[in-house]
Amino acid sequence: MKLFDEFKAFVMRGNVVDMAVGVIIGGAFGKIVTSLVNDIFMPIIGVLIGNVNFSDLQIKLGEPLEGAEQAAIKYGMFIQEVVNFLIIALCIFMVIKVINKLQKKKEEAPAPVPEPTKEEVLLSEIRDALNKIAEK
Repeated sequence: MKLFDEFKAFVMRGNVVDMAVGVIIGGAFGKIVTSLVNDIFMPIIGVLIGNVNFSDLQIKLGEPLEGAEQAAIKYGMFIQEVVNFLIIALCIFMVIKVINKLQKKKEEAPAPVPEPTKEEVLLSEIRDALNKIAEK
């Protein structure tokens, strides 16, 4: 039972829950970026370089065997994945840059001066009263 309690405490810590949410959102974000690259960017790039469909770019190896797909190096798909990675990396960089900027502003904001305690107020009044007596 103690192992279960330790596991429950581990899972319920904020960092683990935050990480799980990040992984889920990251997976969904990856699908969005993949669609952005495959359905928007790569067709535009393909048209710009002469109506090339990147997913079709490949180097066929050997002779095809009966009933099997011919082995091929699909470098077009690799190019698409590199573009995916670069877009995801750029997006993450921008998000982290914004977060760092927000944290920097938060750190730069001066902390409010704490109000003096009752003891400090009382000691200040005593000091002021003693200064008045010393001046006379």
